[in-house]
Amino acid sequence: MRRAHSEAAGPLILVNRSHPLRAMSEPQLAPALGDTSVRLERRAAALLEACVRSVGGLGDIVPVSGWRSRGEQQAIWDGTMRSEGEEFTRKYVAAPGCSEHQTGLAIDLGLRGGDLDFIRPEFPDSGVCREFKRAAARYGFILRYPEGKERITGIAHEPWHFR
Repeated sequence: MRRAHSEAAGPLILVNRSHPLRAMSEPQLAPALGDTSVRLERRAAALLEACVRSVGGLGDIVPVSGWRSRGEQQAIWDGTMRSEGEEFTRKYVAAPGCSEHQTGLAIDLGLRGGDLDFIRPEFPDSGVCREFKRAAARYGFILRYPEGKERITGIAHEPWHFR
């Protein structure tokens, strides 16, 4: 009988309020979709670019937020708490140590055009964004916070957040 392979090809990390990150070193990072201010773990960045390219979305789909240090996550949490209040913050922002962004494997994407909201970027279920969502799994990405799963994920529906 063959034994199932027990190791994944990459990191398997569950991160949420119930499973905060332990101390973690900074992953090997690369620019997300050519944007040097938004970075992802290098393999994730390459797969993201391949997926966006496959749907003809280069230039239309833009990276909004990728890897974050714990300090950056704390600043986002604190700033959103001050500007939007506790209910909104707990709904849309993961607490420091509990954010998938701290792994380098999560990306928030937006549709180019106008001002992009850093916390809730526009990523509609139409056009090139819909095509990206349909292709994402072939490149290893999932929509991490789907509608109707808020009680399970602890985060509101985020059509822009992929892991």
